[in-house]
Amino acid sequence: MEGVPALDEPLSKQSLGPATTKVLAEALDLHTVGDLLHHYPRRYAERGELTTLADLPLDEHVTVVAQVADARVLTFNGSKGRGQRLEVTITDGSGRLQLVFFGKGVHKPHHDLLPGTRAMFAGKVSLFNRRLQLAHPSYELLRGDSEAAVDTWAGALIPIYPATTKMESWKIAKAVHAVLPSAADAVDPLPPALREGRGLVELPEALELIHRPRTKADIAAARERLKWDEAFVLQVALARRRHADTQLPAVARRPAPDGILDAFDAKLPFTLTDGQTKVSKEIFDDLATEHPMHRLLQGEVGSGKTMVALRAMLAVVDSGGQAAMLAPTEVLAQQHHRSVIEMMGELAEGGMLGGSDRATKVVLLTGSMGAAARRQALLDLVTGEAGLVIGTHALIEDKVKFHDLGLVVVDEQHRFGVEQRDALRGKGKQPPHLLVMTATPIPRTVAMTVFGDLETSVLDQLPAGRSPIASHVVPAADKPHFLARAWERVREEVGNGHQAYVVCPRIGDEEDQKKKSKASPEDEAEKRPPLAVLDVAEKLRTGPLAGLRIAVLHGRMHPDDKDDVMRRFAAGELDVLVATTVIEVGVNVPNATAMVIMDADRFGVSQLHQLRGRVGRGSAPGLCLLVSEMPEASPARQRLNAVATTLDGFELSRIDLEQRREGDVLGQAQSGVRSSLRVLTVIDDEEVIAAAREEATALVLADPDLTAHPGLRTALDALLSEEREEYLEKG
Repeated sequence: MEGVPALDEPLSKQSLGPATTKVLAEALDLHTVGDLLHHYPRRYAERGELTTLADLPLDEHVTVVAQVADARVLTFNGSKGRGQRLEVTITDGSGRLQLVFFGKGVHKPHHDLLPGTRAMFAGKVSLFNRRLQLAHPSYELLRGDSEAAVDTWAGALIPIYPATTKMESWKIAKAVHAVLPSAADAVDPLPPALREGRGLVELPEALELIHRPRTKADIAAARERLKWDEAFVLQVALARRRHADTQLPAVARRPAPDGILDAFDAKLPFTLTDGQTKVSKEIFDDLATEHPMHRLLQGEVGSGKTMVALRAMLAVVDSGGQAAMLAPTEVLAQQHHRSVIEMMGELAEGGMLGGSDRATKVVLLTGSMGAAARRQALLDLVTGEAGLVIGTHALIEDKVKFHDLGLVVVDEQHRFGVEQRDALRGKGKQPPHLLVMTATPIPRTVAMTVFGDLETSVLDQLPAGRSPIASHVVPAADKPHFLARAWERVREEVGNGHQAYVVCPRIGDEEDQKKKSKASPEDEAEKRPPLAVLDVAEKLRTGPLAGLRIAVLHGRMHPDDKDDVMRRFAAGELDVLVATTVIEVGVNVPNATAMVIMDADRFGVSQLHQLRGRVGRGSAPGLCLLVSEMPEASPARQRLNAVATTLDGFELSRIDLEQRREGDVLGQAQSGVRSSLRVLTVIDDEEVIAAAREEATALVLADPDLTAHPGLRTALDALLSEEREEYLEKG
């Protein structure tokens, strides 16, 4: 394969053997020499020090280095051969672990694993008789005098690679060892001036050091260099997006004096917060330019983002254009439509008797609308009769045509992929301005990494009159009387003229029943299914909340029924709404003061924070009770305690990020073994990311097409060809 760069050579052309090549491709998605060289060790075992067995994760594939303490063969059923079991106990000073081999697989390990032998063991951690064990683990003896072992484990530090059941860490190490000479031909993406200025080692050296370190300083130098590669290439990709956006034409949208925006502001019954005023100015300045705005508006739950977005939409209507708001669910689209019409009053009655002469029409467009209503909505959009449209992804369909789309507002960006965003961008005569809103506070590093092609505005001030929310964990298993008291508190709130939400993790229907019937009684005791809306609502109706007006709300209900329930709850005709997370974002009922979240440990930190934001939206204080059956010492309970002790969404998002895999946060598919971030962590490497963003912006400004940086161009093509465009735009 003449002319192919060394790192692009397929592994099938290397002398690894077809079986190894096949498993590397299928199990680890490694196809080229470069893929394998960028499959870095997860950690390193030290020759002179045993790795820890004390905290092995259950059900995960692990590699451990340990010493055999004892080994014994047990015979059962009175037979030999298949009736034998070899039990080996290994230790590393921190703990002990049992290995077990059965039947014909007993003989070789019995011969190899003598007391005192040190080896690497790999297998899936399981639980047997309440003890952790590895059944039929693979192993590699670490004999100092063995030529092969010395050759493979040449350094004092043994690399432990992310592995699978089909490919143990030491087999990966041998494959890496075979292709490591190719690292010398690695094309360096970092400009020499940047590399030297930051004191970073060259890429070939970094690859050599990460796979065959002699000292811990080698590992640190390699990781520092490789972090820069990841941060810089990603930030260059984002900087080029931002640069390309500044080259696009857009219609400048300036509000007309004495137009619909002035009329709306004049009738507001309250003053905007300083934060709302500041962020509105940033948005209006962007709208007035002849390049499309690309701005992320992130704000605490209840900080008044919808008000800021609506004023921006009205400014665009003033300029003769139309504005669209895209919501992730029908419930939320209907809720936004209702609240926008309420806020605008007669200004939303364009073309109707009694409507103001400055009014416009506000239409709703969702997938489940009746044919006649849908036809009318589409007509209002194409003629320009409707200045504002609020809808779900139904807005993106080809049939939907606008008269002059000037602004797109996307609510809860992380629910939308790149295709939706681009499809809406293509609906204007020129690219429309774009405002992305999220109520999930995002740490600065994630904003720079995930939303790096957007400018960011932050609303961190709550409007006047908002009440604090008291949050408490209710330990249902340890103290059942606490749960009884929770239901009393709900009754008290209703008795005081308020309303309450009860949130459950699942719906509870025939599908769930089928799954339940397959489980054995032991499974049921061990893994209780999540509490369900339909079951909980029934128990509350006949039990602790008997006599109250209770309704259910979940995603599988007919849209008209959902809308009817939300209307009745908003109008105060219901006392308690038992719902799934369909109420998570945007639902605004100021009279609802209490929320009980059942099985709260089954929700993520940010989701709990979102849900809690549905109460305390009026003048009365809010109450959020997090019910859990998890034991006090469990990580799940500690997570709930964190939510209960702070209302600061940015602090919670940091906790959330620390507790979840990076891939979750960056919108990566969990099934994929690889991610474009291998050594960079968005929570710990804030300085690297910020510095890389600065360097990338300057470089792209000077050389947008990267003509002077062929190595960087190659790395960028590789990043984007792995379907990373989608990754770059997800949050």
